[in-house]
Amino acid sequence: MIRWMIVIFLALLLISWFTPLLQKLGFGKLPGDFRFRAFGREWFLPVTTTLLLSMVASGISKLI
Repeated sequence: MIRWMIVIFLALLLISWFTPLLQKLGFGKLPGDFRFRAFGREWFLPVTTTLLLSMVASGISKLI
Protein backbone atom coordinates (compact mmCIF):
# COMPACT_ATOMS: atom_id res chain seq x y z
CA MET A 1 0.00 0.00 0.00
CA ILE A 2 2.75 2.45 0.92
CA ARG A 3 4.60 1.63 -2.30
CA TRP A 4 1.58 2.70 -4.38
CA MET A 5 1.25 5.92 -2.41
CA ILE A 6 4.90 6.71 -3.11
CA VAL A 7 4.47 5.97 -6.84
CA ILE A 8 1.39 8.20 -7.07
CA PHE A 9 3.15 10.98 -5.17
CA LEU A 10 6.19 10.81 -7.45
CA ALA A 11 4.02 10.78 -10.58
CA LEU A 12 2.14 13.88 -9.45
CA LEU A 13 5.41 15.55 -8.49
CA LEU A 14 6.91 14.90 -11.95
CA ILE A 15 3.79 16.17 -13.67
CA SER A 16 3.83 19.35 -11.60
CA TRP A 17 7.51 19.90 -12.52
CA PHE A 18 6.76 19.45 -16.22
CA THR A 19 3.56 21.52 -16.12
CA PRO A 20 5.01 24.51 -18.05
CA LEU A 21 6.19 22.25 -20.88
CA LEU A 22 2.95 20.29 -20.90
CA GLN A 23 0.90 23.51 -21.03
CA LYS A 24 2.76 24.56 -24.18
CA LEU A 25 1.71 21.23 -25.70
CA GLY A 26 -1.94 21.77 -24.67
CA PHE A 27 -2.00 19.54 -21.60
CA GLY A 28 -3.31 21.02 -18.37
CA LYS A 29 -6.12 22.78 -20.18
CA LEU A 30 -8.16 19.66 -20.76
CA PRO A 31 -11.65 19.24 -19.31
CA GLY A 32 -11.18 17.63 -15.91
CA ASP A 33 -7.95 19.46 -15.03
CA PHE A 34 -8.79 21.60 -12.04
CA ARG A 35 -7.22 24.93 -11.09
CA PHE A 36 -8.34 26.85 -8.05
CA ARG A 37 -7.09 29.31 -5.48
CA ALA A 38 -7.15 28.45 -1.80
CA PHE A 39 -5.19 29.81 1.14
CA GLY A 40 -3.46 32.37 -1.07
CA ARG A 41 -1.98 29.78 -3.45
CA GLU A 42 -2.97 28.45 -6.83
CA TRP A 43 -3.61 24.71 -6.79
CA PHE A 44 -3.60 22.50 -9.87
CA LEU A 45 -5.02 18.98 -10.02
CA PRO A 46 -4.29 17.47 -13.47
CA VAL A 47 -6.78 14.59 -13.33
CA THR A 48 -7.45 14.23 -17.07
CA THR A 49 -3.83 14.90 -18.02
CA THR A 50 -2.67 12.25 -15.55
CA LEU A 51 -5.09 9.69 -16.98
CA LEU A 52 -4.09 10.50 -20.55
CA LEU A 53 -0.35 10.31 -19.85
CA SER A 54 -0.90 7.09 -17.89
CA MET A 55 -2.63 5.50 -20.86
CA VAL A 56 0.22 6.59 -23.16
CA ALA A 57 2.83 5.17 -20.76
CA SER A 58 0.84 1.94 -20.49
CA GLY A 59 0.66 1.61 -24.26
CA ILE A 60 4.39 2.21 -24.62
CA SER A 61 5.17 -0.34 -21.91
CA LYS A 62 3.03 -2.98 -23.65
CA LEU A 63 4.93 -2.40 -26.90
CA ILE A 64 8.29 -2.89 -25.20
